[in-house]
Amino acid sequence: MTTANIRKQLTNYLQIADEKKLKAIYTMVEDEINTNENDWDDDFVKELKKRSSDFVNGKTKSYSWDEVKTSAIKKLKTK
Repeated sequence: MTTANIRKQLTNYLQIADEKKLKAIYTMVEDEINTNENDWDDDFVKELKKRSSDFVNGKTKSYSWDEVKTSAIKKLKTK
């Protein structure tokens, strides 16, 4: 089943589910719903867009996983 079909079926079901089932479903996803609402505030989105733009325009350097891993290992060895 595709994600779109799952969304549609859940949406349809939520319209007719009894109160007890709605509360149970909400309880299962409540933390995620509240977390998603707070994670991406305007300042966070603005910073992501700036960093993305800087990367695309060559203003910042990016690193491969091997470069990051090698650097981290070197820093751990010097401690």
